[in-house]
Amino acid sequence: MTGFAAVTSVVATYFDGLYHADIELLGRVFHPKAIYATADETPLLYRTMDDYFPVVAQRVSPASPDEPRRDVIEAIQFAGQNTAFPLHRLSDDCAHRW
Repeated sequence: MTGFAAVTSVVATYFDGLYHADIELLGRVFHPKAIYATADETPLLYRTMDDYFPVVAQRVSPASPDEPRRDVIEAIQFAGQNTAFPLHRLSDDCAHRW
């Protein structure tokens, strides 16, 4: 499997996990010590995976009312052999749920 295919596979699993609110899928793509953080909120939102996964598990998934998928990988940029930056966007009406 090429690096591009490997990163695409991980991002697809991430999107599936968010769409289905499936923490088992998300657990496959996040390191156990990963941090979910966003500066879009005041104060800064900072969660460990142990804090974040229960929040995801309690959400009504976009899949349950059969909302259409809108996740897209727009590009993947590689910075050396060990680093990739998948660039994606979600439509505004779905992003607030994930």
